[in-house]
Amino acid sequence: MKLLALLLVLNFSVFASSHSKSNDWGQNGHRVVGKVAEQYLSKKAKRKINRLLKGQSLAVISTYADEIKSDNKYDEFKPWHYANVDFHLTYLESEPSKKGDIVTGINKCLKILKDKKASKADKVFYLKMLVHLMGDMHQPLHFGKKEDRGANDFKVKWFYNNSNMHRVWDTEMIRSYNMSYSELAANLNSLSKYQVAEIQKGSLLDWVEETRGLTKKVYNSAETNENLSYKYMYDWFSVVKSQLNKGGIRLAVMLNKVFG
Repeated sequence: MKLLALLLVLNFSVFASSHSKSNDWGQNGHRVVGKVAEQYLSKKAKRKINRLLKGQSLAVISTYADEIKSDNKYDEFKPWHYANVDFHLTYLESEPSKKGDIVTGINKCLKILKDKKASKADKVFYLKMLVHLMGDMHQPLHFGKKEDRGANDFKVKWFYNNSNMHRVWDTEMIRSYNMSYSELAANLNSLSKYQVAEIQKGSLLDWVEETRGLTKKVYNSAETNENLSYKYMYDWFSVVKSQLNKGGIRLAVMLNKVFG
């Protein structure tokens, strides 16, 4: 009985880590997106990216845009991590943010990377930003409501510990799955060539609206102060994995166009 009790406690502790700081898909989520993207890069794109990053992987540099948040000189880039759009409007129908948002941020990155006159330092910086932002763009609550700060004020409990919906989707579910980023990337659902081709279709705005459709469902997936646990993981973690997969595949689409 003592052994059984110990196993139950250990099992619960794996799922219950709840005091982490919300950090845009979490570090492992972003690393998964970078790892997946590398699998879909053309040889030419791989060579050019490898030269720019001096051998660093997309997984390693994927968290850079979060790391610079602590430096005030990068404050102008903070609005690039999200876009607040009323649910009854499309992104194009909404009033654009004067400070920029995730869509304008991604487009700026692409513009610099395509610019033959841009410095190597700028290309490295905006490549790191692009890798991160394409991950953020596939996290549904980065298109959340302005009034609750993208569901950061949508309070819930995660295995009986205080949390919020944004943190649950950024970090809690991935951490509770208890895999390293490389293990998680290796264990995403296998996709057929047809499925990959379907994910690759469309434009940035098509992908934005697809994610925003999911945003509305996530808001309706829980009640304020509800305790979320095993059932929520069962219902939604497959969606998390699908979004990570899509983020990586679509990041590779962009990088192949720029560098390939």
